Amino acid sequence: MNTNVEKQAGKPINSEDRMWLESTWDKLQTKMSAECARIGANIPYIPVNGRYEDLGEKDIYWWTNGFWPGMLWQMYQATGDGAYRTAAEQVEERLDTALHGFDGLHHDVGFMWLHSAVADYRLTGNPRSRTRGLHAANILAGRYNPAGQFLRAWNDDPGHNRSGWMIIDCLMNIPLLYWASDETQDPRYRDIAILHTDTVLRTTLRGDGSSNHIMIFDPADGSVLENPGGQGFESGSSWSRGQAWALYGMALSHRHTGNQDYLDAAKRIAHYFIANVASTGDLPLADFRAPAEPVVYDTTAAMCAACGLLEIAEAVPDHERNMYIKAALRMLRATEAKFVNWNPQEDGIVGGGSVAYHGGEHEIPIIYGDYFFIEAVLRFLNQDKHLW
Repeated sequence: MNTNVEKQAGKPINSEDRMWLESTWDKLQTKMSAECARIGANIPYIPVNGRYEDLGEKDIYWWTNGFWPGMLWQMYQATGDGAYRTAAEQVEERLDTALHGFDGLHHDVGFMWLHSAVADYRLTGNPRSRTRGLHAANILAGRYNPAGQFLRAWNDDPGHNRSGWMIIDCLMNIPLLYWASDETQDPRYRDIAILHTDTVLRTTLRGDGSSNHIMIFDPADGSVLENPGGQGFESGSSWSRGQAWALYGMALSHRHTGNQDYLDAAKRIAHYFIANVASTGDLPLADFRAPAEPVVYDTTAAMCAACGLLEIAEAVPDHERNMYIKAALRMLRATEAKFVNWNPQEDGIVGGGSVAYHGGEHEIPIIYGDYFFIEAVLRFLNQDKHLW
């Protein structure tokens, strides 16, 4: 394997960091080989007593169901091991039940099919996978609200109309629309993605680089009504994974459009994120503006943010690059030292993930933390596949 870490960094990374990255990759191969053999076409989410249940049997519509095939495709393209490809293809076929069932789908179709069907198409040219990706893109585009110029989040619950809801997470789903526009040479998908991103810039990001999680608009005229706390501590607080979604999402929109405003926004969020984790050992708390107690970490925010920092590093001049690379490395190394489980007999890699500040599970392994950890390590080693 050609690691060529220095090329990714733009400047030489010291020998200790290089040895850590290469050692971590070796451990990932051992861990993922064991998990692939054990899990196969099941769809993991959160392990229970060291073992994943098959979430696909309980909720085929669940928003995280694309991350396991994403991990498998990243491992396949880096190692050439066909076992990863076989399992990824099997999960992709299982997700057809959700794609054609439709009722349970919402804005997270990007998470579900970018890393399954679209990844398959990019790596193998499978025409059926292309069709699945375009089907998902049309579902996402169909959630666009022209009055407010945003993509609607979630679906209604009994007694709760969410037709005016937008959430920061959607920035990570709209690369599906950029891909669909490039693939079909139809500008409509890209236009929707850009208009949504501009709405986020105008209404959701704050001047200090922080972000709201949820914005609620009047669906008829697009006026802002309120901004609930969502998965953070409260309205106006700073849910760390939401900051990571914003950081990486804005950087990805810059990749697909070249719009400097998006890169500038990503950099502001990155500086805010780096400053906040500096006081907690490069490990993000679940909310940067929550009370001092209880102390609740969320490593999934760190892993996503690290990938976003590496995305920014590719877009800035050489003299700026090293700051983002070093910050990403610090978060990866801090997370690995405190929370990573390398035991190949147990499921889950990155512990310390928290679903939300209030309720839900705290400081546990969550599948998307594992995905972003693998993506970040492979990105440093110039062995990743861009799936966004």
